Amino acid sequence: MNLYLRFFDEEVLVETVDQAIEFLSKLPDVKLSDNVCNELVSYAASKNPFPKRFKIDSKTYFIVIKTTANTMEEFKAYAADVASGAEDNAPSAEKALSGKELLNRTFSAEQPGWYHATMKLKRVRAVEGAANKFCYVDTVIEAKLNAHSVQDCYNRVIDHLRTRADLDPRSQFPSIRGRNFNAEFLGID
Repeated sequence: MNLYLRFFDEEVLVETVDQAIEFLSKLPDVKLSDNVCNELVSYAASKNPFPKRFKIDSKTYFIVIKTTANTMEEFKAYAADVASGAEDNAPSAEKALSGKELLNRTFSAEQPGWYHATMKLKRVRAVEGAANKFCYVDTVIEAKLNAHSVQDCYNRVIDHLRTRADLDPRSQFPSIRGRNFNAEFLGID
């Protein structure tokens, strides 16, 4: 297993921890402590497959990645393949879409029928015993409604909540993309 190290624009692919420490010690901005060296040795010996960020001082880090690549070109080619792999598996019409556009398309996809919507909003409530004091309280709203898409379901729930007299207009509604809104398609009947 080889190690890829990067410190700002400086990068290297080495075979041993000693070579990694030698590379880092040659950099003028890096002051290696015994703790960092021991942590690097421990990381290299571990079975941890994930990249690791090593802290040199309060604002300075370097990154180490374990790899089976033998050359820097091989490592860079693999990284480029991984980065473009998600796009290669997508249908050609969706390759040009960004993640946000793809989500918007998913939410607006026509699927008429019944939906069970769950929404957690921050509802403004008056604090008891204190004049003109308010606080936000998490409130869960559930609804079963007929809609044409997830976006339509979300819009109908929000529109209904905005017209309720018992709901303060300062209340905060969650985003359709957030974890505080969920719509489950129940079917046509």
